[in-house]
Amino acid sequence: MAHGHGHEHGHCKLKLPDYKQWKTEETPVETVQEKLAAGGLRDPWGRNEAWRYMGGFANNGSFVGALLKGFKWGFAAFVVAGGAEYYLESQNKVKKHH
Repeated sequence: MAHGHGHEHGHCKLKLPDYKQWKTEETPVETVQEKLAAGGLRDPWGRNEAWRYMGGFANNGSFVGALLKGFKWGFAAFVVAGGAEYYLESQNKVKKHH
């Protein structure tokens, strides 16, 4: 069934936040806008990037934080891969001795 032809099945329209709530002041986007303006240019979509630097989205990441991001999942994958390799290698040794 095609969407939008009376067959919504309880789905509601996605409500988007008002774009005017994002301000470029005191963000890296403001610096970019100023540099563009100095060259006679303007980025009308700059405000759409400002959300990255505001509210709960803005976290003052550190170098260590960037290095450790995803560490627990990466370490878990490493352990699983190491265990699988150990198991498969032990199976190859058993086959070689027979």
